[in-house]
Amino acid sequence: MYIAMNRFKIKPGLEQDFAEMWKNRDSSLDTVPGFIEFHLFQGDSHDDHTLFSSYAKWESEQAFRDWTKSDAFKKAHSSVGSRRDVFVGPPSLECFDVII
Repeated sequence: MYIAMNRFKIKPGLEQDFAEMWKNRDSSLDTVPGFIEFHLFQGDSHDDHTLFSSYAKWESEQAFRDWTKSDAFKKAHSSVGSRRDVFVGPPSLECFDVII
């Protein structure tokens, strides 16, 4: 298995806006070959941001990479640019092979 996680720093007061972006977007992940599960986590709040992390589990790294090149990926990320105001900097992608 393969895990892809993105860390997001969200401006204070815009946490609910960010969560709604995820709740309302059409990711079509459930139709993507190799996709297993997705979660969005909210972490600690600081003076300048609240930490969020997306978690996606895939059957393999190749399944994840194939998705990033697909029309489903483009569609799922098409509205992100319209709400750049919620972010403190770009997201940070972290990927892992599951070993246990």
